[in-house]
Amino acid sequence: MTVKDTHLMIAGMTPVLAEGTWVYCCETDLAKAAGLVSKAFAVMREAEGVTLILPQAVAAEQGYDTTLTMRLITLNVFSDLEGVGLTAAVAGALTEVDISCNVVAAYHHDHIFVPQADAERAMEALVSAQAKAAKV
Repeated sequence: MTVKDTHLMIAGMTPVLAEGTWVYCCETDLAKAAGLVSKAFAVMREAEGVTLILPQAVAAEQGYDTTLTMRLITLNVFSDLEGVGLTAAVAGALTEVDISCNVVAAYHHDHIFVPQADAERAMEALVSAQAKAAKV
């Protein structure tokens, strides 16, 4: 069952830090991008090219810039696609501790990419935000 209530989404977000590192890559060659889809966490098409979120090793072997490595945090609440406020709460909690985030919403879960160096602090901030919401 999906959760749509803002408070319940935040109280139940249960963030989990995944193993591995990821890199955002942009590819204008559609054939090359298509060949990488099976290795990508996510693929988004924009006017400027195809964005692929690739494992760092795959990005490196393909010659992409791997300077900014990211870690993946999955929010394990089954958030409703029409739910309001979860993304704002996550961004707010991370803003308070000066951590950038990139959110990818999928059908069942929201996935947060944060700079590798900030991953543990990001987890602390999200767990804290969840705990505060659970107390209310």
